Amino acid sequence: MVDDDDMPVINPAGPQLVYVVVADHIAAQIADGRLPVGARLPGELAMAELYGIARMTVARAVRELRERGLVVTVRGKGTFVADHPK
Repeated sequence: MVDDDDMPVINPAGPQLVYVVVADHIAAQIADGRLPVGARLPGELAMAELYGIARMTVARAVRELRERGLVVTVRGKGTFVADHPK
């Protein structure tokens, strides 16, 4: 489960892309072991509510994490921390 104790500051008007802020937050949790290999990420709607952003922004953040090799998505099951994060 994504840890909401250290939520990032999300400023839609700021210079950082919101999906990158979210992806970096989740990537940091993977790197420090708070999200271990095989952990299931919450669904897009749950993460959208958690971060206070649109579902499509969460979907883009998850795509970014997949592109980084940090998570894998299994259709019908969810998104999980990859076995060998890069």
